[in-house]
Amino acid sequence: MEWLAALGRAGLSFSAGLGRANLLLLASLRGLADLIWRPRLLFEQLYSIGVLTVLIIAVSGVFVGMVLGLQGYYILSRFGAEATLGVMVAASLVRELGPVVTALLFAGRAGSAMAAEIGLMKATEQLSGLEMMAVNPEHRVLTPRLIAGILSMPLLAALFSMLGVYGGWFVGVGLLGVDDGTYWAQMQSQIDWSGDVLNGVYKSLVFGIVCTWIAVFQGYDCDPTAEGVSRATTRTVVHSSLAVLGLDFVLTALMFN
Repeated sequence: MEWLAALGRAGLSFSAGLGRANLLLLASLRGLADLIWRPRLLFEQLYSIGVLTVLIIAVSGVFVGMVLGLQGYYILSRFGAEATLGVMVAASLVRELGPVVTALLFAGRAGSAMAAEIGLMKATEQLSGLEMMAVNPEHRVLTPRLIAGILSMPLLAALFSMLGVYGGWFVGVGLLGVDDGTYWAQMQSQIDWSGDVLNGVYKSLVFGIVCTWIAVFQGYDCDPTAEGVSRATTRTVVHSSLAVLGLDFVLTALMFN
């Protein structure tokens, strides 16, 4: 019965962690009223979470678009459909690769940084110090990071998709000889605003909520030791990546249904 007992302990531990995460999310959202009077905290986190992540998003978007251009041209040229290269690149980026790859990069760069920062604040008793000064650490520390992550993700995903489209244009038009006007005209006529673009925005918004929530919770809930902080950082990246991939399937199934 050892394996059954271990399974039960794992289930109870997961349920308890999920409950603590939900309570922490609710407590952080209650700090929105205080955040309105302290916009500087939000702007600082927007810079730390969003602006400092732009470089890796931009470089990755360009190269992913270039790879899509090469692979798409190779496949489409076998059927004489090189003119639809722009549609393929844009649809792949806007629907799937833009939100998903952005979320994975966001979890690896910004999510791990948030978890490590909050975990170190807990390990060095800075959060306890805020409580002793009658300052709610959930409102002062967690709420700005949560809102900044949710706001940053759709903007980063849009930047990734835009630069990916230009990367595909550079390869398809500049290197492989696809007609410039056809590349853009086919894209504009086939990519639907509500069916393609908005679906990508919805995905990126959901991914932003989940990735930021996981990072904030793991940092706040970790053991106040160096090993605990390192484990929380690792769990942030792993759990965020798995959650993004699983939610991507669920959201895609709902949207296409």
